[in-house]
Amino acid sequence: MSQALPALARMIPGVTLDPSSVALLKRLEHYGIRLGLETTHQVLGSLGNPEARLPAVLVAGTNGKGSTAVQLASIVAAAGYRTGLYTSPHLEDITERIRLDGTAVSAELFGATLARVVERADQVLGHLPTYFEAVTAAAFLIFSEANVDLAVMEVGLGGRLDATNACQPVLSLITEIGLEHRQYLGETLSRIAREKAGILRQGRPAWAWVERDEAWEAIERAGREVGSELHRGPEVASLQETTQLGWEGQVVQLKTSLATYLARTPLLGAHQAKNLALAILGAEGLRRLGWERIDRQAIERGVRATRWPGRLERVELPGGRTVILDVAHNADGAATLVRFLNDVVGRFDLIFGALADKEISTFLPSLAQGAGKVILTSPASSRAVPADQLAPLLPGRELVIEPDPETALLGWLEEGDDPLVICGSVYLVGEIRTVLRHRFGLPEPAAKQPSWSHQAVEVASSVEAGDRPAGP
Repeated sequence: MSQALPALARMIPGVTLDPSSVALLKRLEHYGIRLGLETTHQVLGSLGNPEARLPAVLVAGTNGKGSTAVQLASIVAAAGYRTGLYTSPHLEDITERIRLDGTAVSAELFGATLARVVERADQVLGHLPTYFEAVTAAAFLIFSEANVDLAVMEVGLGGRLDATNACQPVLSLITEIGLEHRQYLGETLSRIAREKAGILRQGRPAWAWVERDEAWEAIERAGREVGSELHRGPEVASLQETTQLGWEGQVVQLKTSLATYLARTPLLGAHQAKNLALAILGAEGLRRLGWERIDRQAIERGVRATRWPGRLERVELPGGRTVILDVAHNADGAATLVRFLNDVVGRFDLIFGALADKEISTFLPSLAQGAGKVILTSPASSRAVPADQLAPLLPGRELVIEPDPETALLGWLEEGDDPLVICGSVYLVGEIRTVLRHRFGLPEPAAKQPSWSHQAVEVASSVEAGDRPAGP
């Protein structure tokens, strides 16, 4: 068994940062979650309102908003525009959240900008912002000072009261809505959808790839009230055919009012076809708004170039064993994961750990049903559910209870043969990625992996399956 991973690397979000930045982040964590825009507006105002100088797209939803955001950002970059990408949470290192042209910002830039934000907030407000408010303000400031042509911003929690909503987006995108964070967003699908629809703006275009009628009706009402140019994705675009390429990704044929695309994406799972479709609709919207270089070639090239670790990510270990990392942490995400496992993987073992604010009872039994060996653990977070408290959700199952994720993984390495699925929490996936690298030298740190790799993609070979449909 390998030497235990140092506690610092397991526990601190952003181990590349200098000690003062780490200490500052840990101070901000104590302020928890605070919904509302007043603090963010005041902090940004004291910094000269960088968000007002920043063309931005907001992406909200329950599942898939990060995948949609990264694909859209990759498309914009493939068209030759300087692009910022803001996502949350991170897998291993907080610098992953803020990317310029697909590359995570340096620890030095992140730390210095965060310190500016917090110092100004303390001067203006007399108190500190929350962790998310401070990091979001830092992202706006970094993107503005880098003179990006467009920033793609993933919403953190909800939409209406999320810190990212302090900007005025040129367009907005909403992915499928599910039941989540009900203590903050409301008990029903329609109330949650209405909160997420808070990113819509008067006279600005928006697309929602929302198939649940209850959620769509709430979003549509909100769009009418604010005067948004809102469109329902499945009504204006048609997913005509999807060809699965196993672990190599999939080829998606999509028809819109402007073109027919045959786009190859490395992102796995049937759900990613819908995220891709929404990103393409957003890209077409940007073209109409003046980003004229976003043509079909840029769209297909950007889609193929996308990289997004922790989402059905396969890691092949020395000796031939396979680990599959996925951030599924709610019922919809778990259902998507189960479908993929049934279609592509077959038998698997499971290591599962989750945070207490997730409705674990709605998805852990279905995940465990197809698993051979089930190991319950607890991510390194103060909000994590103790591993032994998960056991009652799986009555009658033979279980392994191992509170420490690293020990859980190393135990499986000694005995397991089937592919191992790690899921339940972004924190758990990030921690296991770090443990795997400590022991095997892979996968590469998420902060060092570009979110897109256009250099490796030739426009002429952007489609390798079938003939290209007619189109512009």
